[in-house]
Amino acid sequence: MADRQLALSNLSKILYPETGTTKGEVIDYYSRIAPVLIPHLAGRPLSLKRYPNGVDGQGFFAKNVPNGAPPWVRTERLPAPGSTMNRDEIDYLVLPENDGDALATIVWLANLAALELHVPQWTVGPRGGVRGTDLLVFDLDPGAPATVVECAAVALRLRKVLDADGLTAVAKTSGSKGMQVYAAIKPVDPGRTSDYAKSVAQKLEKDDPEKVTSVMARAVRPGRIFIDWSQNNTAKTTVAPYSLRARPAPTVSTPLHWDEVAACRRPEDLVFRFDDVLARAAEDGDLFADLLVEKRPVLPRG
Repeated sequence: MADRQLALSNLSKILYPETGTTKGEVIDYYSRIAPVLIPHLAGRPLSLKRYPNGVDGQGFFAKNVPNGAPPWVRTERLPAPGSTMNRDEIDYLVLPENDGDALATIVWLANLAALELHVPQWTVGPRGGVRGTDLLVFDLDPGAPATVVECAAVALRLRKVLDADGLTAVAKTSGSKGMQVYAAIKPVDPGRTSDYAKSVAQKLEKDDPEKVTSVMARAVRPGRIFIDWSQNNTAKTTVAPYSLRARPAPTVSTPLHWDEVAACRRPEDLVFRFDDVLARAAEDGDLFADLLVEKRPVLPRG
């Protein structure tokens, strides 16, 4: 980043009024967490949630690269499945792989108050072009009065199923009220991961229908954990590990030790703010490193 110059602005502007967290602190967090964050973003088209007036103000989702992007920011024109703007293609921002411009791009985005970073489960090739899906994800969404405590119990069951199928599961908080469970897979055609994830979700629902549902209808969710298998759709994105969330406090989507998942007894047990996550990364490194392996297992048939 030494050869990139960035003009940072309004560093004292408060983006999280409840905690008084400023834009300068947000930029500092993203620049310091970058070594473990960037590998999970590189090569994946970024969708941003920007809050220029803070989390109490109006936020907006942005898939097109923001206006005024520096010339060294990598963009790729890609198909836009499921676009709400009826666009066939979108100019996505894509962090380069193994390139110093990635850090500069992260700082530039933080200066735009892009608090949340979301990515799909597929990647873009170094010279463009969509590559296969290489991540499997289960998004665990608690229906009140269920909480992340019940999500943790379901995550442990998911881990057993994935382990039996030869997949290595990792878990993280959503940074909001739920959790996600991931596994790295050998790239497959779109649709394969959704089929497999749906079959696993339906199995867990069948085993415990009072606590688990695979059905999207909100009417059936109260008191249950909805296993959202549809996050594997190519049109969907999931909040990236280490991303901030636009909550009252600067919470983070935080990778977890499985021991922490098993020990969860209160929702507060799995709430981490950006300063907590910096300390965890310094001590533990990247707890999501299993998603970055080159030799990836084959996804079983759903």
